Formats: sequence, structure tokens, C-alpha cells
Amino acid sequence: WAQAYLLLSRAILSDKMQRVLAMTPLWALTLSALSHTVAATVVVEKRSARSGVTPVQKVIELMEGMLAKGKAEKHDEQVQFAAYKQFCDDTTIEKKRAIAEANEKIEVLKADIEKYTATAAKLTEEIAAHDEDISVWKGDQKAATKVRELEKADYDAMHADYSESIDALERAIAVLKKQAYDRKQASFAQVTALQKLSLIPESAKRAIDAFVQEEEPTDGLEVSAPEAYGYEFQSHGVIEMLEKLLDKFIAERTGLEKTEMNSKHAFDMLMQDLTAQIDQATQDREEKAE
Repeated sequence: WAQAYLLLSRAILSDKMQRVLAMTPLWALTLSALSHTVAATVVVEKRSARSGVTPVQKVIELMEGMLAKGKAEKHDEQVQFAAYKQFCDDTTIEKKRAIAEANEKIEVLKADIEKYTATAAKLTEEIAAHDEDISVWKGDQKAATKVRELEKADYDAMHADYSESIDALERAIAVLKKQAYDRKQASFAQVTALQKLSLIPESAKRAIDAFVQEEEPTDGLEVSAPEAYGYEFQSHGVIEMLEKLLDKFIAERTGLEKTEMNSKHAFDMLMQDLTAQIDQATQDREEKAE
């Protein structure tokens, strides 16, 4: 035994084994030590062959079992390392591929962001233009409506004056024609009423006034001269003047009605056009704002 352990110690502590020890994994060192131990033990065992089963043989058997176990563990470790290495290699390839795809997506998204940013800026400008147009068109609607209201008020007032004047002229003419032979004072009420109308020219008012003054009976004449009611009523000139005024007013009222109709039609067309423009601009704005 002393010689066997001496040989084992020398083998382990030799310079060559020290260099191997520094460069070899733990399991390799263990196997190497076991191998040297077995070899040394075999030498000793040969010298003691004359004896039966010795303790050294038992040690050799034990060490051989340890050697076999070490080799098995070495093999398992190599297999496990190979599996881990394959996993790492596969994971590295997969991650590199995922990174490449992500970088490609990033570039595409950057391009999309630039495109959409430019589109958003353009749409913002167009929306602002639509807002301005809508504001202007609504202002045009208000202005046109106000002008139309003034025109309608003027038309209503002028039409009322013409209608009043025409009605008064028709009544006055009818009275003068009916009272051709009966000059009662009541018959001149319709005629004198014409002097209050604003559309009656001043020359016509003076003629009417002169006619009324001339045809009015003086005080006492109605009693002292009853034959005055029978003479021919001299009103032809006044009737002719009033009929000319009547025709003139009717024509002017007709022209006024036509002008009003045209103005209303133009206003309706303008409002329709502005409304259509506002509706279209509003729809375009809402679509671009989405």
C-alpha cells in the first residue's frame, strides 16, 4: 500500500500533471486522477497476485465504478451543452430575423408618418380654406337677405301707394262720369281726395283744385237758380287727365310687380347657390376632418 500511494502521489504531483491540472475541467481531472490511480494500483496488484481478493482490488473496483460514472456524466454534460448551444444558436437566428423585420417595419412606419404628416398639414390648410369660404358665403347670405328685406319693404310701400292711387282714380273717374248732369257737392269728395295722394303730380293737383273751385256753386245760387243743376257738366278734360294718370299708374305698378318678381327670383337663385356651396363645403370639411 505504501508503495502504491507513493507512486500515485508522484504521478499526481509531477510537473506534467500540474500543467494538465491547470488546463483541464474538473471532471477531466477526476477521470485522469482515477486513471492514474487505477494504473498504479494495477502495478501494485500484480506484485501481490499471490494473495486472494485484497483491499486493493476492492479499491480498484470502486475506482473503476467512479471512472465509468464520470465518463457517463461527461457524456451527459456534453449532450446537455450541445442542446443548450443549439438552443442559443436557434434563438440568435430568430432574434436577428425579428430585429431585421422590426427595423424594416420601423422604416415603413417612418415613411408612413412623414406621408400622413404631410397629408394632415395639407388637409388642415384645406379645412381652413373651407371654413373661410363658409364664413364668407354665410356673410353673403345675411347681406343679401338684408338687402332683400329692404327691397321688399320698398316694394310693399310703393305697391300700396300705386294701389291706393289707382283705386282713388277709378272712384273719382266713376263719380265724375256719373255726375255729368248733377253737380252736388258730395260728388267732388272723391276728386278732392286725389290731392292728398303722394303719387299725383303737382300739375294734376292744381288742375283738380281749379276744376273743383270752378264747379262749386256759390252761396244762394242753388236756391235762386235751380236751372244750374241741369246744364251740361263740363268735366271731360279732368276725366281725360285722370284716365291718363290711371293708365300710367297701372303700367308703373305692373312694371314694379315685374321688377319685384325678378328681384325675388334672383334672390332665391342666389340663396340656393350659396346654400349649395355651403352644404358642399361643409361636407368636404367634415370628410377631411375625419
